[in-house]
Amino acid sequence: MNTVNRLQLSILDFVHIYKESDARQSLQNITEMVQLAEEWGFYRYWFTEHHNTTTLMSTSPDLLSLHAAAHTKSIRVGSGGIMLPNHSPLKVMENFTLLEGLYPGRVDLGIGRASGADGRTMWALLRSRELLKTNDFPEQLDNLLSFFGRNFQETHPFSHINPPGDQSMVPNMFMLGSSEGGLKFALDKGLGFVFAAHLAPQLAIPVLRAYRSNFKPSVYLSEPQSMLATIVITAETEEEAKYIAGPAELLWAQMSTGTRILTFPTPEEAKNHTYTPQEELAKERNNERFVIGSAKQVAEQLHQLARASLVNEIMIADFYPNQESRKKGHELLAKELGLSQGDQ
Repeated sequence: MNTVNRLQLSILDFVHIYKESDARQSLQNITEMVQLAEEWGFYRYWFTEHHNTTTLMSTSPDLLSLHAAAHTKSIRVGSGGIMLPNHSPLKVMENFTLLEGLYPGRVDLGIGRASGADGRTMWALLRSRELLKTNDFPEQLDNLLSFFGRNFQETHPFSHINPPGDQSMVPNMFMLGSSEGGLKFALDKGLGFVFAAHLAPQLAIPVLRAYRSNFKPSVYLSEPQSMLATIVITAETEEEAKYIAGPAELLWAQMSTGTRILTFPTPEEAKNHTYTPQEELAKERNNERFVIGSAKQVAEQLHQLARASLVNEIMIADFYPNQESRKKGHELLAKELGLSQGDQ
């Protein structure tokens, strides 16, 4: 395979707390998984940000990125993403300056516009009830970029804040999006762009193509850099992959119908679940959120998605139901696509 056209694969880890496991074990799973991902030739390993959930341990992607980087040698690490409405731009800048300083050339900062939390949880994070009604993301993003660039206008109230480090300690930055809103900020600022196709599958291709068509070089990027993120589940056979995908399909069907998710179901539980009519309809509508099948089938679908959306990198939103199935699935796909660390 021509390495110039080779599809790059990356992993987005939600740090799921699997059924019959616990939070501590979920965190321990990261070490094994990121080391294997590096060995198999995956390009990036990112972490999501979620709060007030009993099924995910991805509360602090910056800390998780630090752990992942400390246990690997070359794979890029980062956030997919930092939900900026939950944070002080200065603190985000400081944390990612530290990461980039410790692991030069390996750190990515994916920036999200949503909170990723319910109102009460966001209130607890922000320590301010008033801020819940404030949509100041544009200002937050400007401040974040100005802190990294150390280029506030003299009249700005933050112009005399002097964080340690310098402009060589700036991570690779991406806007995340599942609509045209994220696209607008990526284009306005000249940042990389990642589209969450598992959240809005029908918009993925037109929005990613629009990013490529309209990108203009910036101080951050000389050419467009885009990724498509989607849920990918593979196994030795299509039948086995569908069985392993059962828990994720059930989770998404229940989320789509407003059910609060308390545990990550096992494949057997998903297989034996009796879907309500509403869940069955949601499951059918959710089909486009998933790429499921044998490694060969999945590889073909991912190449099709990449060509259609004009990307050369797919980020796998990891919804495997346990550590063993995710290791096997990621390894099978890496081999099928001919990934190798040297070519990445």
